[in-house]
Amino acid sequence: MKLLLDECIDGRLSKAITGHEVITVPQQGWANFKNGHLLSLAQHEFDAFITVDRNLPHQQNLSKFDLSIIVLRAPTNRLTDLKPLVPLLLAALPTAPVGQATFISL
Repeated sequence: MKLLLDECIDGRLSKAITGHEVITVPQQGWANFKNGHLLSLAQHEFDAFITVDRNLPHQQNLSKFDLSIIVLRAPTNRLTDLKPLVPLLLAALPTAPVGQATFISL
């Protein structure tokens, strides 16, 4: 799968997400884009968008995007807090529904 990692997540997390092509929002040249515009662009190039923004599902009508949205829930967005969620993320990716948020937490 081709995954887009939100800019609020440490890009080093991409190394732990094995078996997938992971690109960060800044690497894609989309830093500072508003969420709606970002998701609109991402749906054409990516299979899933990974974020820690818990408000995203409440701020956007996710059903209009042809993209799975994965929200990582951790105490902080620090790499040490997010890395333990990677195995759960990898397990959820194959069945994550398009146009909906999937929440991952320990």
